[in-house]
Amino acid sequence: MSAELSTLPASRTFDDAAAAQMERIVVDLRRMYQERNEALREVTRAHHEALLRLALAADFRDDDTGVHMVRIGYLAEALALALGQSAAFARMLRHAAPMHDVGKIGISDAILKKPGGYTPDERLAMNQHAEIGAGILGRSRVPLFQLAAEVALTHHERWDGGGYPRRLSGEDIPLSGRIVAVVDFFDALTMDRCYRKAFAEDVALRMLIDQRGKAFDPTVVDTFLREAPALIALREQINRQPPSFEDLAELD
Repeated sequence: MSAELSTLPASRTFDDAAAAQMERIVVDLRRMYQERNEALREVTRAHHEALLRLALAADFRDDDTGVHMVRIGYLAEALALALGQSAAFARMLRHAAPMHDVGKIGISDAILKKPGGYTPDERLAMNQHAEIGAGILGRSRVPLFQLAAEVALTHHERWDGGGYPRRLSGEDIPLSGRIVAVVDFFDALTMDRCYRKAFAEDVALRMLIDQRGKAFDPTVVDTFLREAPALIALREQINRQPPSFEDLAELD
């Protein structure tokens, strides 16, 4: 032992050694935590990309451009922010909402692309896409996919309790489902479908107002109407320059 160390009390030498050991442990734990987070992020991103491709395949069957699902994500994010939700929730909803109709991958083209109305049996079969989508998405414990499963399951519920699959009503319907229900309704009305031409935006807004307090949360509808010019401009911007699939799959 050096003369310098020999002059220190034994307890001081021990404390210094323990502090140094603790610092090394903290550094190692930080590195392990960072590596774990990076690995989890990469797995989540890969999972997100795979599910987005599945959602895109489902959307192509109902929309020849596939851009409907992209618009839904960005419109849902903007509407969530306008409702006073946190930026973190709104951003997660932007990633989750495009997967709202992933369950349509399990619905036959004979039903999905049928012009005109459905028979009662066809309607029951079509309505199954909500639970199919929730089943696909809900197998993951990652919060993003849990939110996506929630959206898939609840975006066809109605404020008055007449929706499906669980006939939820009012605020028993998760906010994510209430937001996506409104933006999905408006966006679907203002796009060409295999069985009809697009409605004009002012007509679609009147139809949305008509469903206020019936199909849709009045507060969400009122906020959409207040923000309609900005939301319509955002929709048009996405139509002009849709984000690439890589941008869509990237988790900020």
